[in-house]
Amino acid sequence: MYRKAPFSYVPTLCICTGFRIGAAAEAYHRAMRVGIGILGFGTVGGALLTKLINEHASISTKTGLEIAVVKVAVRDTAKARSVSLSPGVLTNDPWEVVNDPGVQLVVEIMGGEDPAGDLVAEALRLGKPVVTANKALIAARGKELIAIAEESGVPLLFEAAVAGGIPIIRPLSETLAGEQIDRVLGIVNGTTNYILTQMTENGAEYKAALAEAQELGYAEADPTADVSGADAAAKAAILASLAFGTWVGFERVYTEGIDGIDATDVRIAAELGYVIKLLAVAENTAEGISVRVHPTFVPGDHPLAVIRGATNAVFVEGPSFGELLFAGPGAGGAPTGTAVLGDVVDAARELLAGAEVAPPIRFQPGRLFDFTSVKTTWYLRLEVADRPGVLAQVAGVFGDNDVSIKSVWQEGEDDGATLLLVTHAHEEGRHRASLDELRALDVVRNVGAVIRVEGTGPTPNL
Repeated sequence: MYRKAPFSYVPTLCICTGFRIGAAAEAYHRAMRVGIGILGFGTVGGALLTKLINEHASISTKTGLEIAVVKVAVRDTAKARSVSLSPGVLTNDPWEVVNDPGVQLVVEIMGGEDPAGDLVAEALRLGKPVVTANKALIAARGKELIAIAEESGVPLLFEAAVAGGIPIIRPLSETLAGEQIDRVLGIVNGTTNYILTQMTENGAEYKAALAEAQELGYAEADPTADVSGADAAAKAAILASLAFGTWVGFERVYTEGIDGIDATDVRIAAELGYVIKLLAVAENTAEGISVRVHPTFVPGDHPLAVIRGATNAVFVEGPSFGELLFAGPGAGGAPTGTAVLGDVVDAARELLAGAEVAPPIRFQPGRLFDFTSVKTTWYLRLEVADRPGVLAQVAGVFGDNDVSIKSVWQEGEDDGATLLLVTHAHEEGRHRASLDELRALDVVRNVGAVIRVEGTGPTPNL
């Protein structure tokens, strides 16, 4: 869809920062101006504005764009900011940003679904491109908002919504758009990866590793969205939708967190040649599409096994290109701000060109395959009574549900024992039925952990 390019040449005084353009800026004084409005001034907003001001000349020289910040919505306009803006730029009314005639492009980094969703929808209906880093919004309303964007003939870009500074959205939606993608595996939450890395490399207990992540700013004061897997699930929904061309809603992602992992599981994984990662797994098979997030035993020689700390990585598999790994900083103001700025530049170029620069994202109907039918391999840690016949009862439960055990071993604990099992690959539903029955056995005192295994599963040599 073609549009008139609404641009003007850069003025002598840049309204976005309040400073005058000096002699060094003469080389790009005819750069095309785009007025942007920003919804939100948190960590990412501060990083973005810092880039726009400190790297103003470089951005203009490289892109031919004069990006002028016209309005910024904040909760408190009187609060001291790390970035100085011209009078009148800050507002506590986000609708003022969207409706301002001088705002040609909207950046949404306020987070949450409400009111962000309605603000983004309105901006798109007004013919204003939107850049967002809001994974929760895209996972919940992405299909609707992408449709509004296409109808309005403007882009909706969200590279920063998944894996921070890692460029993964464009490769999936553009570069690999014509390729068959069979599987996507991702470490897409830096907080949980940092915690698991500390537990693996330094022997830290879960609570201590979480506290350290909070102290370093990797985890929020309330880390529930991270450790429960919800944050990763939103990102998994987006990745699966783009990879397979079928919309996968957040509610269709099976989700487990890492709060049940303890030092015993980490130690056993290492002894078996594995590491534990919180993985987002999206698969497109003959039966349909399945998407899930859960802790996983990852073989030590798998590319994702060496992803440490708060780093994110996405591993893509397909018959034509084989295997691709995208890795880098997945969170934080600077990496995410970089991804947002990249989208701003692309959206501004499309706006000024008056035509689509990148093809719109479209989805086709597809079958979503229930996770209970997916074949999985399980590692289980059971706390059981230490007496004759216990193993036979446990094995009998699995046998009754047509689940075969690949390996089993026992560690003593005073008057009880810890039973460690690895199963062969069987339907997830059969495993779950077995688990329900195990919990009902009087000899099973506690199911300490259930962790899926990537690959065929380890064989102990302890």
